[in-house]
Amino acid sequence: MSNENLTLWNKVKQPPASALRQIGAGRLKGKTDINPQWRYQALTEHLGMCGIGWKYEIVRLWTEPAPENQVFVFAEIKLYIKIDGVWSEPIPGLGGHMMVAKESSGLHANDEGYKMSITDALSVALKVLGFGADIYAGRWDGFKYDETDEKKPEQKKPETVKQSTATGKVDLAPATLLTKINADRKQMGYTDEAMRDILKKRYKVDSSTQLTKAQAEELISAISKGKGVNDAGEWK
Repeated sequence: MSNENLTLWNKVKQPPASALRQIGAGRLKGKTDINPQWRYQALTEHLGMCGIGWKYEIVRLWTEPAPENQVFVFAEIKLYIKIDGVWSEPIPGLGGHMMVAKESSGLHANDEGYKMSITDALSVALKVLGFGADIYAGRWDGFKYDETDEKKPEQKKPETVKQSTATGKVDLAPATLLTKINADRKQMGYTDEAMRDILKKRYKVDSSTQLTKAQAEELISAISKGKGVNDAGEWK
């Protein structure tokens, strides 16, 4: 897209892999978390230092009761950015976190609740400017970005994926195995390029999300042994 209105958007829509972390538990399990420090660095890189090229105002901070004596904390902020020497209108952001949360040992108070709610509010405001847009659009699979203009609702299943004779449905690998693949390959030092090479040559797929459960388990075993593949797709 060449529209000048998308200049900033296209610069910040894809956070580097080093700023991304797959969430391993809770209601957001399987989703991708963006390190907030990357947002601040990107703001400074493209707009200038905080207070000069961008700034924010805390409008209000407040708490709300939650079930089982837990407590929510919320923050409302206004973000401003400067383009060509002109400050923008306020960009609103509303974020929240837990101030008091129930854990296995009982209620736990979070002394960083206000700060975390402000961080969340800033991330909300920055979404509309395109910061991390491709993550929210579901274009990151744990290894690479989908570069198509629009995320397809369904991708064609690779021919190498076998279907269950009982249900006719593809038995794809669960999120737990995909998370382990990503964690193990980082621990063993596999680069993104090396993983793409294995997925292409061994399984004839573009993404780990297209692997079957059996293929994912095989890949995890191979990674743990530091294996690669030859041009024929055989382990070496």
